[in-house]
Amino acid sequence: MLALKIHEYQAKDLLQQYGVPVPKGVVAESPSEALKKVGELGEGSCVVKAQIHAGGRGKGGGVKVCRTRDEMQSAVDEILGMNLVTVQTGPEGQLVKKVLIEQASKIRGELYLGLVIDRQKEIPVMMASAEGGMAIEEVAATNPEAIFFENIDPNAGLQPFQARRLATRLNLPNDTIGGFSKFATCLTDAFLAEECSLAEINPLVLTDQNQLIALDAKINFDDNALYRHPTTCELRDLDEENPMEVRASEHELSYISMDGNIGCMVNGAGLAMATMDIIKIHGGEPANFLDVGGGATAQRVAEALRIILSDQNVRAILINIFGGIVRCDLIAEGITEAVQDSDIPVPLIVRLEGNMVEQGKKILADSELNLITADSLDDAARKAVNIVTKEATK
Repeated sequence: MLALKIHEYQAKDLLQQYGVPVPKGVVAESPSEALKKVGELGEGSCVVKAQIHAGGRGKGGGVKVCRTRDEMQSAVDEILGMNLVTVQTGPEGQLVKKVLIEQASKIRGELYLGLVIDRQKEIPVMMASAEGGMAIEEVAATNPEAIFFENIDPNAGLQPFQARRLATRLNLPNDTIGGFSKFATCLTDAFLAEECSLAEINPLVLTDQNQLIALDAKINFDDNALYRHPTTCELRDLDEENPMEVRASEHELSYISMDGNIGCMVNGAGLAMATMDIIKIHGGEPANFLDVGGGATAQRVAEALRIILSDQNVRAILINIFGGIVRCDLIAEGITEAVQDSDIPVPLIVRLEGNMVEQGKKILADSELNLITADSLDDAARKAVNIVTKEATK
């Protein structure tokens, strides 16, 4: 399941529409805009937060608490334009182009509350923990009994007894149970209505006035449902996405960049994952996930090759195609046309199987192109790994 990500400020704007309480805040793209807008927050401390599609911003210096307007201005000057490196951006970091400035909250306690899709049960599940502010993955690994779950019927939503049960397990004060139930219900309503794949509040804070507020918010949307939500598509920030992945999506290709040196072009997500697994079994590292889909036309194959080759780490390309509805001979014609029209500076290993496979192999053989054919996926992966290994030892 692919997911469209949005910024924290966008997530909070959306959640407010469903009744989820969030801190008062303003968004700025320049120091002058920040200075102009910050008056809307009133007096008191504020928090300046970098807006990028990655967690761990605080540890990377992208979140700063400010007691005065001068401190706020200094924080905005420092954060805007910085290359923020977090555990989720990788060492290359991410350029900060926007900041969210919010009223600071007087925090009495921190919780975690989130919704995801349980793929085995094929239903949403709500997760809650009293250990808010930490990565939920870390809590799951070190203290899994601290996470509580409630399965959600997508047709009925979160039931009152489920919300109360979570509140009790979290040891919330009696006078906050009603507020928690309303908060959890509103979050569930947003998750279901907007067809999200993730809605995470971390931390969900209990203020000194016993109010529950979403201090942070992360929302991802299921790409398969976006055609029903055209306004959601407008929230997409292409600057936050891998340029090659954006380019692939424009040509209806599913592409995810990875750290290896063997480019992969496959039709079908399951086959693509199996291809990457076998490359790793033979000691190689895939450079990408790329699914050309069922219609592997010459144009689509050519664009897929160009996208793969835009990764300078690629030292060989493995094409693994199973001919089903699209016949192998038509796929072979597409491959030969694409190779003839493109400059392919690395070895190309091709494995075909399925409908009209013998005719497809003959087309490849008769093309007299510099292609390396393989009889099986195992054979193709072994050849690709051997090629890049030999090149590395030269």
